[in-house]
Amino acid sequence: MKNPEGIIASTSYLFGLTLDGNGSARALDQQSNLQLPRWVHLDYEGTDCATVMKDLELPEAAIDGLVRADARPRALLVKKGILLILRGVNLNPGEDPEDMVSLRLWLEPGQLVSVRHRRILAAQDIREELTNGKGPVSIQDLVFVLIEKLATRISEFIETLEERIDAYELSEDDADPLQLRSEVLKTRRQAAAVRRFLAPQREALESFCRQAKDLMDENYILFIHEQSDRILRYVEDLDLIRERSMVMQEELMNRMAQQQNSRMYVLSLVAAIFLPISFVTGLFGMNVAGLPGVDNPGAFLYVSMLMVAVVIGIFLWFRKRKWM
Repeated sequence: MKNPEGIIASTSYLFGLTLDGNGSARALDQQSNLQLPRWVHLDYEGTDCATVMKDLELPEAAIDGLVRADARPRALLVKKGILLILRGVNLNPGEDPEDMVSLRLWLEPGQLVSVRHRRILAAQDIREELTNGKGPVSIQDLVFVLIEKLATRISEFIETLEERIDAYELSEDDADPLQLRSEVLKTRRQAAAVRRFLAPQREALESFCRQAKDLMDENYILFIHEQSDRILRYVEDLDLIRERSMVMQEELMNRMAQQQNSRMYVLSLVAAIFLPISFVTGLFGMNVAGLPGVDNPGAFLYVSMLMVAVVIGIFLWFRKRKWM
């Protein structure tokens, strides 16, 4: 680290901690022991973020990957360290969880540099734990806990989607099909958006496990490999949520089509019953000379009885054909 004072004063600097190896940490300042493991947290949208990274003596290839605007999950071994890009659910107020936030990590012996733009709650949790003396004891432990906390929040979000789908399935018979279809479509889109990043994130963790053997102990490599398997399970859960959503959408579409067909069927029956009556009333309603029954006082009754008989006959014929 070339210039601690300049790093701390930069616009991209969020916080920095030096770990004491006992689960505690102190804020990075001019009096910090630079021989202790340190964690520096930055905002890559800061105008001087690249300069701060140069002061932290990061390689140019790592700096380019850390400040890139849109980076998918991946792991890359660069000289003395490894670059790891991850995604986490967006739990910031007023934002969509499926709009996943990016967390970029640079790991090298004795130093972890984490970079983000939107707030990462996992990083805030670990900072608080370190302040209270209950945090990670080493840089390796810190990396593992970060990955684990990201996965835990992803798990909670997926459980929310599963519970939502369960509730939709239970209310399917009573709910408004149009509204329920809209809600199911929203859930399906959320699952697809999260899966878009989780699939490459699992590959990134697998690659990290292969490339970080010289930077982390074997036990931590195994722990991170378990997190990779955990992400794979989440991808499978998201696939199942998407399949259940698609099935429910098809059922709702069939239900709506069946309701529409039922209504059309009823209208067709009503039209079939009243069509002969309309013909009779139209025939006797013509204002022309020679219309039978004009001078007969009982003609209206006879015509009415005829129409009733026609309706009854049509109704009985429909019942016989089992059309109603």
